[in-house]
Amino acid sequence: MTEPALIGLRAIQYGAAALVLGVPAFMLYSRAALAGARPGWPSPTVRFGAVVLLLATLAALVAQTAVMAGSLAEAVKPETLGFMVSGTALGAAYVVRAALAALALLLALALALRGDRLWWSLAVPAVLIAASFAWTGHGGATEGVWRWPHLAADVIHAVAALIWIGALAAFVALARRRSGADGLAGALVGFASTGTIAVTALVLSGLVNVWVLVGPRGLPALLSTPWGLLLAIKLTAFAGMLALAALHRYRLAPALSAVADASSLARLRRTLAAEFALGVVILCLVAAMGLLPPPASL
Repeated sequence: MTEPALIGLRAIQYGAAALVLGVPAFMLYSRAALAGARPGWPSPTVRFGAVVLLLATLAALVAQTAVMAGSLAEAVKPETLGFMVSGTALGAAYVVRAALAALALLLALALALRGDRLWWSLAVPAVLIAASFAWTGHGGATEGVWRWPHLAADVIHAVAALIWIGALAAFVALARRRSGADGLAGALVGFASTGTIAVTALVLSGLVNVWVLVGPRGLPALLSTPWGLLLAIKLTAFAGMLALAALHRYRLAPALSAVADASSLARLRRTLAAEFALGVVILCLVAAMGLLPPPASL
């Protein structure tokens, strides 16, 4: 039961990190679209994400230690946890992530006191949180000449994915407010350049990951492995997100800008929720894929 729990905790960490990274990014590039408005939901959302990330990371550290030690009873012993933290890069990455989550929580609390001027301060810890996932996934286990290229690709992949999915969470929250219709349309248009960069980064870093984890010899039998099947589902969900993002950018957001009526807003709410749901599915798939052997290791 420890490994299923670890998959769930990994998915929760990804989702929480998306809020910690994506919502501040949304507040920065949507400043003009929000026209000086200060919505009340972003700061509590980031605080919630930081708390969940902190707790889930500590729980995942124990669960990962249990997997390596053979039992939960052994994992909670101070000497076992101490060795995991000080003697393995995996354990150290969990501790660093927990510390960064605590820092993000403190900065989010400061936002409540000093206002929107501190959104930029969350950028560094949030990006480092995203980067830490590379060290607790397959990138951290790669050796040889591809070690650093694979780690770099994993970092880029995580940052781009979490910015996109975190932005979708912000769009869904903004769409729930009828008064935010104008700001929503402007924010979606403003996200176009950021979204393009994120998609480009995801595709290029994903190609590096596939080359390392699958390789040319693994491609023919890719779909015969559990990891390959999950990858196929992930790519299908990614294609769906791309299609919905294009629909928002070129049809629904301009339509809402032209006529901000209830039907246009309701349609946009549904499609944004669908795109966000696909993003959550991808995070769950990645959480499971991180614990499965890729074809290149078989």
